[in-house]
Amino acid sequence: MPRGRSRRVTLVDVAREASCSVSMASIVMRDAAGASEETRRRVKAVAKRLGYRADQQARALRSARSSLIGVTFAVHQPFHAGLIESLYHAAESATTHRLVLSAVIDTIDDRRAADTLLRDRVDALIMVAPSIGAARLRSLADEVPVVTIARPVASPAVDVIRIDDRGGLALAVEHLVSLGHRRIAHVDGGTAPSSAERAAGYLEAMGSHGLGDQVMVLPGGIEQEHGLAAAAAMVDKALAAGGLERLPTGVVAFNDRVAGGIVLGLRAAGAAVPERVSVVGFDNARRAQAGPVTLTTIDQNTDLMARLALERAIGRAANNYLPTEQVIVPRLVVRASTAAAPGLG
Repeated sequence: MPRGRSRRVTLVDVAREASCSVSMASIVMRDAAGASEETRRRVKAVAKRLGYRADQQARALRSARSSLIGVTFAVHQPFHAGLIESLYHAAESATTHRLVLSAVIDTIDDRRAADTLLRDRVDALIMVAPSIGAARLRSLADEVPVVTIARPVASPAVDVIRIDDRGGLALAVEHLVSLGHRRIAHVDGGTAPSSAERAAGYLEAMGSHGLGDQVMVLPGGIEQEHGLAAAAAMVDKALAAGGLERLPTGVVAFNDRVAGGIVLGLRAAGAAVPERVSVVGFDNARRAQAGPVTLTTIDQNTDLMARLALERAIGRAANNYLPTEQVIVPRLVVRASTAAAPGLG
């Protein structure tokens, strides 16, 4: 910088001096909600000391509505694809806003996908089952309203639209119990969002039916290959114990893809589905009606999820709402992958 010429103090300077993020400094200088009183005092004191003045032209540009709602989703997840389709249907009646998408792939996580949308100055973000932590979601919510779908989030700054995951697993267990099953296993979702909630629902349901001594939780994931691996583990354990008759007679999977892998693995090992083992999925994605056996599954009502998420995103962008959580009641869809327990049919 040339001698004698003063540089304009920016919000970045204020944030650095006040030891906070730029987004937090912006919240304080806009007198918006989301900062503690101590942080407000510190940031405003630094701004006054440095002689910071807001760039009104830049502020006007940032505050201008783009009429865009950004959506992040995992491109390889059929359930996410179904939600995107439902969001587009919901957006047909929301003539004031358009959707713009950013895909999550192996090399691009939810945060990078969201950053792409923020550069497009979206009015709000809808994030489908984001895998990033709650702290990073809160950081995003400092910049733009954030609505998550199908992911429990313990943050008052983020809108949540999700299914009752515990209740969904309970429905699956209760269905199998009603068919006479007692040896009921659960293949979990690994590190996937909602995995812990669904596993907890399985444990609670087994306990409530007096089947605590029959609990079997196998490590899984979100892909068909995880279901195949879980099926192989069940078969190996059963054979070591005396034969395929030692298999669980019922299995509840984290999602439909895992359930499909379980069906394929069991059938390849000579364990018929549903004659020997009944299998229940979760999601009611399109693949639940494909494959060698159509899946009994838990429906998440993607149309309702999408409509609620879009309403929240548009409303939050207009400052009409405070963030909230809306939990949707799950529904059991019975198909060909479940039947009476062996010996009862």
